Amino acid sequence: MGSRPGYAHRAIPGTTIFDGVQAQKGYALNKMCYSFNAADNRAAFLADEDAYCRKYGLDEAQRKAIADRNVLALIAAGGNVYYLAKFAGIFGLNVQDLGAQQTGMSVEAFKQKLLDAAR
Repeated sequence: MGSRPGYAHRAIPGTTIFDGVQAQKGYALNKMCYSFNAADNRAAFLADEDAYCRKYGLDEAQRKAIADRNVLALIAAGGNVYYLAKFAGIFGLNVQDLGAQQTGMSVEAFKQKLLDAAR
């Protein structure tokens, strides 16, 4: 089901579709992750993660997913991978690291899958 009457999107098994519903659900989470563009905000987050999450109004599921570094749970909680990459960057992770976690693959296997798909 989409966020508009009469709108339906194709279901992709095992994939959370980032639509209007997910965007609203993850607004606070994505806004917080966007804040990590500033070094002082990254430092404030690292100093007290839970207080920083509460400052942005993250709900319990979002705070738990942040604490667990669980990308799939963050996406299910409305996270957009482009904003989540800013969160992951605090820990030296990149989008390929996130993709590996999403697919349950090692980073090396995920990178190889991308290379193979490009051929």
